[in-house]
Amino acid sequence: MAFGKWIGGYLGWSAAGPLGGLIGFLIGALFDAAVSGSPQVEFTSAGNGFQDSVRRQQGERNSFLLSMLVLASYIIKADGRIMHSEMELVRQMLRQNFGDVAAQQGDQILRRLFEEQRQMGSYAYKESIRQSCQQIASQMDYSQRLQLLNFLVMIAQADGRVDTVEVAALKEVAQWMQLSADEVDQMLHLKGDSLEDAYKVLGVSPTATDDELRKAYRKLALEHHPDRVAKLGDDVRRAAEKKFQEINAAKERIWKARGL
Repeated sequence: MAFGKWIGGYLGWSAAGPLGGLIGFLIGALFDAAVSGSPQVEFTSAGNGFQDSVRRQQGERNSFLLSMLVLASYIIKADGRIMHSEMELVRQMLRQNFGDVAAQQGDQILRRLFEEQRQMGSYAYKESIRQSCQQIASQMDYSQRLQLLNFLVMIAQADGRVDTVEVAALKEVAQWMQLSADEVDQMLHLKGDSLEDAYKVLGVSPTATDDELRKAYRKLALEHHPDRVAKLGDDVRRAAEKKFQEINAAKERIWKARGL
């Protein structure tokens, strides 16, 4: 599936507001690329207000993916550098799910966003990101925002380390999307294999009671269950399943250490 098809059909809730403003110039740029002889981009009609349920779901998915690219542009540049490993992770996400053309065009979109950030200046771009996050918070449900944040954490981790400035940017984005800074800390420890990491994943202290642990786990399991993001597509659901498995692995380490 060509990337242009889902960028052309993104006209869901992201069509208006600050997020639409950032995305709007990208569509024009892709049209220009098609006209000038670059790899052709196919665009689909937004439809009649997304009255068809399938088209509405596709609109939600398109808005989710474009939101990920817009916010990724902020996270990747948070430390003042554009790391190849972080860019490659985004390309891999697109390549695995949409093909090589999608990866190429997704790369072009990120680079155009970096250029837009340069032209606007860091302060103005940050304000646009903040407003976009507020729009996302008002339109995207809690579990979808958690999965979006998880993708951003994965991108920040792509080069093998997450600098303090990147952590700060992730926490800014989380709070702008009406999530908590603690959820960033939890996600940063998902891939850890120590008991300390496991407690941080569950968001509890090692001194927590068994009942407090069970309550914390039930809350996480409910919020991060893959079924909650299934309508965004199989690839997003698979990523949520992987995250869910990592949460369960952390829970099992604690349960085993406590003999539960």
